[in-house]
Amino acid sequence: MSSPPIYPLPKLHHLPASLPLDGAVRLALQNGLPVLRASTAVQRRIAALLRKQQGTALSPAEADELDRYEEIDDYLSFLNRIVRDLLQSPQP
Repeated sequence: MSSPPIYPLPKLHHLPASLPLDGAVRLALQNGLPVLRASTAVQRRIAALLRKQQGTALSPAEADELDRYEEIDDYLSFLNRIVRDLLQSPQP
């Protein structure tokens, strides 16, 4: 009997101040599997920060905010990977 894969748990140090506490994450289906994604509002904020970063330097607060969003993305990817692996692994 094989044991499930062990993944290193990403660390969230703190959340961005602009992150809405309600509605920050949405649930979608992809190939019949549940997937956690950032909400449209969060995606718009990240896109705005990335556009600004291409044209000018972000303020220290904005750079920190973008870093926090990157941590959240890593965490959501981690959770999605676990769910996908659990649901796709053969059940005894």
